Amino acid sequence: MLLDVGPAPFVRALTRHGDRPAVITAETRLSYAALAERVAALAERLGTTRRLVLLAGANRLDELVAYLAALAAGHPLLLVPGDNDLATAELTRAYDPDVVIRRVGGELRVQERRPTSRHELHPDLALLLSTSGSTGSPKLVRLSSANLQANAEAIASYLDIRDTDRAATTLPLHYCYGLSVVNSHLLRGAALVLTDLSVADTCFWDLFRAARGTSLAGVPYTFDLLDRVGFDRMRLPHLRYVTQAGGRLDPARVARYADLGRRRGWRLFVMYGQTEATARMAYLPPELAESRPEAIGVPVPGGAFRLRPLPDWPAPDTGELVYSGPNVMLGYAESPADLALGRTVEELRTGDVARRGPDGLYEIIGRAGGFAKIFGLRVDPHRVEAHLRRDGVEAYCAGTDRELVVAATGGPDPERVRRSAAAAAGLPARAVRVHVLAELPRLTSGKPDYRAVRGLPPTPAPAVVPADGDADRLRRLYAELLDRPDVTPDDTFVGLGGDSLSYVEMSVRLEELLGDLPADWHTTAIRDLARPAPPPPTRRRVLETSVALRALAIVVIVGSHIPLFTVKGGAHLLLAVAGFNFARFQLTDAPRRERLRGAGRAIGRIVLPSVAWIAVAGAVTGDYTLTNVLLLNSVLGPHDGPTAWQFWFIEALVYILVAVAALLAVPAVDRAERRYPFGLPLALAALGLVTRYDLPGLAALGHVPDAVVVCWLFALGWAAARATRTAQRLVVTAAALATVPGLFGEPFREAFIVAGFALLVWVPRLPSRPALNRAAATLAGSSLFIYLTHWQVMPIVGPWSRTLALVVSLAVGIGCAAGVRALVRRVPRPVRMRTRPRAVTP
Repeated sequence: MLLDVGPAPFVRALTRHGDRPAVITAETRLSYAALAERVAALAERLGTTRRLVLLAGANRLDELVAYLAALAAGHPLLLVPGDNDLATAELTRAYDPDVVIRRVGGELRVQERRPTSRHELHPDLALLLSTSGSTGSPKLVRLSSANLQANAEAIASYLDIRDTDRAATTLPLHYCYGLSVVNSHLLRGAALVLTDLSVADTCFWDLFRAARGTSLAGVPYTFDLLDRVGFDRMRLPHLRYVTQAGGRLDPARVARYADLGRRRGWRLFVMYGQTEATARMAYLPPELAESRPEAIGVPVPGGAFRLRPLPDWPAPDTGELVYSGPNVMLGYAESPADLALGRTVEELRTGDVARRGPDGLYEIIGRAGGFAKIFGLRVDPHRVEAHLRRDGVEAYCAGTDRELVVAATGGPDPERVRRSAAAAAGLPARAVRVHVLAELPRLTSGKPDYRAVRGLPPTPAPAVVPADGDADRLRRLYAELLDRPDVTPDDTFVGLGGDSLSYVEMSVRLEELLGDLPADWHTTAIRDLARPAPPPPTRRRVLETSVALRALAIVVIVGSHIPLFTVKGGAHLLLAVAGFNFARFQLTDAPRRERLRGAGRAIGRIVLPSVAWIAVAGAVTGDYTLTNVLLLNSVLGPHDGPTAWQFWFIEALVYILVAVAALLAVPAVDRAERRYPFGLPLALAALGLVTRYDLPGLAALGHVPDAVVVCWLFALGWAAARATRTAQRLVVTAAALATVPGLFGEPFREAFIVAGFALLVWVPRLPSRPALNRAAATLAGSSLFIYLTHWQVMPIVGPWSRTLALVVSLAVGIGCAAGVRALVRRVPRPVRMRTRPRAVTP
C-alpha cells in the first residue's frame, strides 16, 4: 500500500522525463524540464509551511502549474471551477482558504491571505474536490497523495498510456475525470494537449491533428457533440483510444463507437467512477464493448467490488455496489473543522444498484438512494423538490440518466418551473423536463410514485413564444423560415428538415443577427449559435460560396438564353453544386430510412412545381408535350423539337437524385457511404466518367439522356463536400481539371465550370456586404422558379429590351417562389407534416 509521505510521486518525478514534451497548446510547447522549473518556482513562492490553497482551475498552462505547485509544496488544495465565480465565492466563504489563486483581468494572481494557516490540516490531506461534479456545495471529498497516485497508476495501466501519448484536455481541470487525465498522463511522461476549446470547435480539431493527439475523453454530452461534428468521418491517424465516463452512455451508442473504433484503429474504454474514488472504479475492456455495451466492466487494477444485499432488490448477484481500493477517499469535509480528520472511510458505498453477470462483468441497474446522476452531476431530487416548494410549487422530481423529470401541480408556469428546478439541481435547463398535472402520482399507500414520474412520456415542445435573448430570436427565425412552430434550442437546421433552398435565406438572416457564421452552422444546435449580446454593427459580411455560385449560375443561364450575353456552363456548374448540397443536407447521421425520406422530400420539391408549371405553360402556349410535363422528354422524346431541350437540367437532376436515393436504399451502400464518405462519391464520379467519355459507345445506338452523360459532375460535387483534407481537395480539383475540358469543345465554357468548382472546393465563403447577401440569397433561393418561368417571359419582353427581359425574368421567378411559399404555409399543418416527418438531429 502507498504511504502518504509528501507529494504524489508523479508530481515529484516531473524532471525525470527531461526534454520530452509535457504540454502542447495552440501557442507553445513546454518540455517536462521546463514545466518542472515553473512548478518549482511557484512551489518555492508558496513556501513550506502548509496552508489551505484555493485554486480556480482552468485548462490553461498557468492553472496547471499552480495545481502541480501546490501539490509539490505539500499544501492541501481546494480546486474549484474557474468559470464559476459564485461557486468560488461560496467555497471561499465556507472554508476561508489561506491562499487564493485565481485569474483576475486575464492574469493568474496569488493572493496571500495569511502567512500561516488558521486551520488544522491533517498531514495526509492533499486535495479537496466537490462531489461528483457538483459545485458550490460545502460538502467536499478529501483526497490524499496516495489516492491520486494509486488512481493515476491504475488508469495508466489499463489504458496502456505510453510516453508517446498526447491527450487532449476535453474536460475541465476541476472535474475529477478531467483531472485524472492530467495525472495519469503526467505519471507516464506523456504530453497534454492543453485547451479549453470544445470538440464542437473546428479549431480544437486543428490543434488535435497538429499535436498528433492520441486520446480523447468525454462525458455523454461530449459524444452528442462528436456526432454533431461528424467525428465518424474525421481522419485522426494518431488516435489510439477514446474514454467515456461521467454518466451512462446509451448501450447502442457504446456499441456504435466501439465498432467505429475497431474499424478506424482506436479503442473505446467505457469507465465508471466517482470523485470519492479519485475518479475511476471500473472499466469495460474494449474488446467487450460491442457484445456487452450495457456493462461498466471490471474493477480497476488494485480495486475490488462487493454487492451489499438490498431488501428492495432481492435478485441473486444484485445489490448496492461497494468499492474498496487504495483510491478510496479519506472521507468527506463539510466544514473547515473536518480538514483535521484522517481516514474515516475504508470502502465506498456507491449508492448504485449493480448486477454481476455470469461473465464477471458488473452492470448498473438502478439507484439505492434517492440521488440521480445526470450529465455526470449527482443530483438530489428531494432537494430540488424542497427548492420548488419554497417557490410555491408542489412537485415530485425523479432523475434518469439523461434528464430530471418534474411533475408539478397547481397550474404553475412550466417554463418557470423548469428554470427554477435547473438552477436548484445545477443542470442546464435542457436537461429538465416538466409536466404540469392535475394530481401528483401516488402509490396506494399515499407515498410519491417516482416510477410513474420517470415514466411520464415526453411532451411536444411548446410553440415558440417571445422571450429575451438570442436563443429565442433564433428559435423564432427557424420557426418562421422552416414553418416549424415546435423548434427547441437543441434543434439544428438539418435536423428540422432544412434543405438547400431554405439554407440560403436562413444563412443570410442568421448573419444579419449574429455576424459571421461558423462553416458547420447548419448542423449546430440553436443554443450553441446564440450569443449573449448582438455583435457590433458592421457592414462587412461573408457569403457562402455555394449560395454565390447558385445566384451567379441562374443569372448567366437566363442572360445567355435571352441572349443578353453568352456565358455558358451555368447549368453544369449547378449540377456540381447540387451534389455538394445533397451531401450536406441529405447525408446526415440519421438512420437510412430518415435519409431516404429526406431525399424523397428533396425530389418532391423539384418535381411538383416543375410538373405544375410546365403543364400550365403547355396548356396556354402549346409548346410542351406530355413527356415534357412528366419530365420524361430526354428519355421518350421528341428530341428534335424547339422546346425539347429547355428542361434538360431539371430532368437530369431529378433522374440523378432518384438514382442516388435508390442506391442508398441498399443497406450495404448506406453503410459504405458512412464508412467511406469521400471514397464512395469519388468512386461514383469515376464510374460516371464511363458515360462521360461514352466508352460503351451508347451514342451510336441513338439518343442518350443527359443525366447519364453528366452524372459524374453531381458525384464530384458530392465528393467535394466530403473533402475535409487538403489532399482530398487536391484530388477533386484535379479530377475536375482533367475531365471538364473537352466536354463541349468550348474552352471558355469549360473554364467557367472549373473555376466555379475550384471556388466551391477551396473557398467556402466570400467577402460580401449585407445588401449583396440578400440579393444572392433571393436569387439562389428562387433559382428553380426563375429557371422554370424565364422561358415564358423571354419571348414577351425580349423583343422590347434584352436587359429588361433579364430583369423581368428574375423578378417573375422570385415572385413565383414567394407565392408558392406563402401558399404552402396556408396548407393545414397536419397535411404538411404527413409529408414532412421530422428529421433526426445529427
